[in-house]
Amino acid sequence: MDIESPLRELGAFDINALREAVLEQEDVAWFEDETRQKSFYVHDQTRSIILIFIDDTKWPDRVVSKGPGWDRLAGVALPVMKEIISNHYPAGGEVIRAVAAGLNAGGKIKAHTDMHQSFHCAHRIHVPITTNPKVWFTINGRPYQFKVGEAYEINNQMQHSVVNKGDEDRVTFIFDYIPPGPIANAPA
Repeated sequence: MDIESPLRELGAFDINALREAVLEQEDVAWFEDETRQKSFYVHDQTRSIILIFIDDTKWPDRVVSKGPGWDRLAGVALPVMKEIISNHYPAGGEVIRAVAAGLNAGGKIKAHTDMHQSFHCAHRIHVPITTNPKVWFTINGRPYQFKVGEAYEINNQMQHSVVNKGDEDRVTFIFDYIPPGPIANAPA
């Protein structure tokens, strides 16, 4: 969603239970569903645990389904999402995507703008689970370093990319929230 600035800092949240549960996932869990990697070429150096995902082919109908990570992570992810939403967004909307996303050490997410119409309508929230000093998230040409325990809304309508030049993987919990009411800001 175009939030009229590259980034919005949402503040600190207690993510300890979410962080612990995500980091305890077995290696195989990160490759159970490769929808993101297959649907979005820029994610070819990432891996994911999908909790929920929207069927983009049915848009503007919101056909949201649970992914393989739902049963393992929803219990700790839902409280974090609910708290962020209640502190910053109108109640009564819908989360259309939720995913734990890993970027390999030495990996990058190429510069891109999220183009599907659903990305024009949803607030894209990032909650870092792990990071390191050599991870840079660039939005509209400006680099940012995110902190574990903080939440951020990114303007996914501006060009953005991520580079991890560190020796450790970077893991982020990401969710997209559509506020209640008619779908706004969606190009025809």
